[in-house]
Amino acid sequence: MASAGTFRSLKSRNARLFFGGLLVSNVGTWLQSTAMSILVYRLTGRATSLGVAVALQFLPMLVLGAWAGAVADRYDKRRMCLITQSALTVQAIALALLDFAGLASVGVIYVLSLVLGLANAFDNPARRGLVTELVEPTDISNAMGLNTAVMTGSRIFGPALAAALVSPLGTAWCFMLNGISFVAVLGSLVLIDRAQLHSAPRASKGGTPVRDALRFVGRDRELLGLHVVLVLVSTFAFNYSVSLPKLAAVRWGDERWFGWLLSVVSVGSVIGSLSVASRRESSVRIFVASVMLLGVSGLAVAWAPSVGVACVAAIPLGIGGAGFLSSFNGLVQQKSPADMRGRLLALSAVAFLGSTPIGGPITGLIADRGGAEWSLAYGSLIALVTTFVVVGSGLLSPFGRQNSPVTSA
Repeated sequence: MASAGTFRSLKSRNARLFFGGLLVSNVGTWLQSTAMSILVYRLTGRATSLGVAVALQFLPMLVLGAWAGAVADRYDKRRMCLITQSALTVQAIALALLDFAGLASVGVIYVLSLVLGLANAFDNPARRGLVTELVEPTDISNAMGLNTAVMTGSRIFGPALAAALVSPLGTAWCFMLNGISFVAVLGSLVLIDRAQLHSAPRASKGGTPVRDALRFVGRDRELLGLHVVLVLVSTFAFNYSVSLPKLAAVRWGDERWFGWLLSVVSVGSVIGSLSVASRRESSVRIFVASVMLLGVSGLAVAWAPSVGVACVAAIPLGIGGAGFLSSFNGLVQQKSPADMRGRLLALSAVAFLGSTPIGGPITGLIADRGGAEWSLAYGSLIALVTTFVVVGSGLLSPFGRQNSPVTSA
């Protein structure tokens, strides 16, 4: 059965525990993220301010992400996750208490966004590395696809909850509910059976771990092509928390449509990630097709004449985005040595999340000065052009796997 293949990683008790806790926690995370974007936009009315908040949130990933991946390869990933998830809990509760007290100014939000980013820089490689240890090596690609499904599936409910709760309860309660939601993932980490983990060998201390990972990517044409596309598409085509609030306010008259639209994008994201998870292996063909779908549907959302049309176009936007990320992660993990998974996952996180400090402010400036529509459309065009160039150069071959190195190892 297709469904048995799609969810095969869930035969592991550890995987069921962790993904369940992660789903609940990430609903809270998206609840806070959406409410924070709405709050910043209400305080300033400028997409540029949203871009700054997003940049501060992801700046630590850009600066520390690769090094954090080396740390994750050397230490117990479950223990690292307990520490980082606890730090994220404290950040959410602090934001809630300051908002309840009427002290949640733009400056305070900027500072706590930076704190959030510091915790996430170390959490991301540790958490994603832990996912690869929950299942048998043959199911790693499936587990990575389900991980993307959990992360994007939570985005269906979190933004919608924010859109529904911001007016009657206020943003402070959204932040507090996020703090409470971390109990689920912390509980799952405590309950994981460590004896059933398929722990990767620890990377040795010393040496040049980050440069080793970069050299590994640089020697493989396919990995190099995948990372080139990831960097450019992530930098310019995934700044939804900057472009969509402005688009919702200017084009459709209410910034709260941002939450609902992001939820619809997430429905498509779940479809895309589960589609990739159902396959035995990821493929370059799916990766390229997903980026193309992401680019075309992004243009459709940007100039949608109504919210209803935008929601229809948002479904393939989500499918393309999740398919792009899931297939990338699967392809990289299929090629990754066990003791380098944390570093390669960190490199992809630096490319995907660490690029936001560059793309977020640029997107905000385009939204404020060039028009809300172009803040989404320009990234979609870059995604399409990048894919054509990389495929045309031969770095990626959608019609056949390409394993030849750039230089001999």
